[in-house]
Amino acid sequence: MKSSPLAILALSLIATPAPADVFLLDAIEHEPPNTPQGLPRPVNGETADQVLARFGEPTRRIPAVGKPPISRWVYDRFIVYFERDRVIISVVRR
Repeated sequence: MKSSPLAILALSLIATPAPADVFLLDAIEHEPPNTPQGLPRPVNGETADQVLARFGEPTRRIPAVGKPPISRWVYDRFIVYFERDRVIISVVRR
């Protein structure tokens, strides 16, 4: 059975991870742990007041958008995402 070049190309595209997938996996594998030895940052469920008490004023506050309202606080080493006044995730800046 002879394979067509188009079939080979289609199979190679399906089997190859997309660059975005590779980047995401790389970021997850190399993100510093949220520990005193890694990069301490806010954890899910903390309030905005708790984040301010632990980490101080962010360099930038990005207002809430959408429903539910999601806002961001930008710090030098990480970004904190809030739903209303609760942390939903914090990510390391690259």
